[in-house]
Amino acid sequence: MAVQRISESVYVGICLKIGTPQQVTYRRDIQDIADMLNNNEMLKTPITLMISGSNREGFRMSGSDMDIMLWLNNHRVIWDFSQCQFYNTQEHALILCDSSESPPGFTLLWLPLEETSHRVMSACVRMNGMLYISSSKYREVTCSVFGFPGSSPHGPCGSGSYDYLEYDQAHCFISDFWPPSASSWIGRCHSWPPPHVVNDIIRNGCHFVAIGHKLGNHTDNEWRVSFSQAEYKLVCSMNHTQFLTYGLLKLFLKEIINEGLRDEDKLLCSYHMKTAVFWAIQQTALPRWCTQNLMDGFWVCFKLLLKWVYEGVCPNFFIPENNMFLSNIYGEAQKTLFTRLYRLYENGLALLLHSPSIRSYIINVLCNPRLTICTDEHTLISEVEVDENIFSEVSANDLIRTLDIHRYEKYLHTVEQLLGLPLTQYHIFMLQKLTATILQCTAFILHSMYTYTGSNKQLYIVDKVACRLVKLSAKFGFVSDMLYIAMYYYKTFRYRDALSVIDIIKVKLAQPYLMYQSHVDRESYTEAVGGQSLSTKMRQAVAQNIKLDNKMFFINELIPEQQSSIQNIWYSLYIPPLVLLYMLEFLCSRHVDTMRAQRALDDLQVLVHHDQDQLVPVRLRDISWEILGICQQISGNLQAALYSYQQSLRQYPQNKIQTATRQRIQDLHL
Repeated sequence: MAVQRISESVYVGICLKIGTPQQVTYRRDIQDIADMLNNNEMLKTPITLMISGSNREGFRMSGSDMDIMLWLNNHRVIWDFSQCQFYNTQEHALILCDSSESPPGFTLLWLPLEETSHRVMSACVRMNGMLYISSSKYREVTCSVFGFPGSSPHGPCGSGSYDYLEYDQAHCFISDFWPPSASSWIGRCHSWPPPHVVNDIIRNGCHFVAIGHKLGNHTDNEWRVSFSQAEYKLVCSMNHTQFLTYGLLKLFLKEIINEGLRDEDKLLCSYHMKTAVFWAIQQTALPRWCTQNLMDGFWVCFKLLLKWVYEGVCPNFFIPENNMFLSNIYGEAQKTLFTRLYRLYENGLALLLHSPSIRSYIINVLCNPRLTICTDEHTLISEVEVDENIFSEVSANDLIRTLDIHRYEKYLHTVEQLLGLPLTQYHIFMLQKLTATILQCTAFILHSMYTYTGSNKQLYIVDKVACRLVKLSAKFGFVSDMLYIAMYYYKTFRYRDALSVIDIIKVKLAQPYLMYQSHVDRESYTEAVGGQSLSTKMRQAVAQNIKLDNKMFFINELIPEQQSSIQNIWYSLYIPPLVLLYMLEFLCSRHVDTMRAQRALDDLQVLVHHDQDQLVPVRLRDISWEILGICQQISGNLQAALYSYQQSLRQYPQNKIQTATRQRIQDLHL
């Protein structure tokens, strides 16, 4: 009975740490829509990008990276020549697997026709008179030439940062066919996963990531078969207790097993934990996975890991012949790891008292055996907290930015197509925000395309369309998205129109129920929009940071900052909405009402100088001080501008604008 109560208490703790069923669902759904939009066939993109790994699975654990897989759409890997019949070789370069000299789960990739893209050819080597794609050379080429700027090699990936995200991107190849070496997995799927999941997994084939087996004959040239897509589908088919068991094992690994170890001494990784959960579920090691036996599920998986370390064999879930311990867990290292794990095993469930994330939930039960534990997710996390997380998730996945006007047209057609599918409320909500972004970007690109054509009639028509688009976008997006209307009016010299919009936004941003990131009066918010749809909440009661893509110029006064940012491999400026509002109010009022311009500047100064991380987040103080300095410089107060620019340089360089700041200081000529 005590173990059952501890299970319930730990379930609550893990839900708060990792996510309730609702949180995990909306994280996946929101990412699904972002992927569908970016990878739609209508776009005819040369490369497919897929988010994978723990972030895609629904985890949001601190310190975890965003895993990205990219592959060429005009290349396909086949397992034998009979599969050539399914392709038009004018459209697809075919690559043949040669696994004859590779360990299980690895292969060489042979180009039988020796016809491919420059990218692939530059990574080829000759062996026995035939052309093979070298994994080490492909990693080098894709990381240095085709990767995001600033990425560095890390395993099969290139690692770096993109705006707020730390990422690992793996350039790989795709096969539409299930590997013959994994055929035994199909026969094992009696109890789990269900048949429709098995069929879906097989239908989607596999990938090949650019890393060879350390003990193989062709380490530098081999490729590892990746089941990343299949694993995601398996994780999605878990019930929530199984998912939390996986999460608990990840915490166990991070906070207990690997705690205090140097990176080179960390022999177990998150993938081993995932593999243990897969095997435990499929082998029905636990007859029923539910809240009350979370600890039993954890213990089953831990004993399986202990057995694997003792035997020195960790069988890959899809290709059991692939022993994932072969290259690093053997000899003295294996003995040391087993000893360490066995000592933990001897402590029983008390071993989890070493976990900062779990400890208190076990102690609460031990110290108060009569403690009432409520595991209902709606009680665990309030509506306001759920909304905060959803809006944050939507903003993080709102990444569609391009200068190609035709691409935005295709995006809108794709949105129309997606609306015809059976969608969840989170799918629809994400589509709504993406639609707002598409309309905003389209409006500003249209304006920039036709400004210098010399045709007044054409410019008038385009301006009318762009104006309508940016107004329409405000009907879909956050309250703060109305600032794009004000920006558009300012850009087109309609200062009074801009100020009229600013007056409306100012009232909306001043409402006591407004949610801005984690800053919100919960009682007022619940009273104003509690129980209403996410769409209504977003349009009436939520503001987010304004994101200015550095490839587009929205406000001429911020062009140096955008140029500096992109030179420092940062792709967007993020600005607190109230800071941008006061900037626009100052810039517009200068032309029509100088007293109002001074009041706006005073309001901006008070906000930037005295805000306590509520309306000006700490990480956005660099751009906020910068904007204050720009407005002060325009008003002629050069000493105040100098002070603001110096303050900007002292902040955390979130927006990478230091080059522009230093140049502005130099231009003051004080």
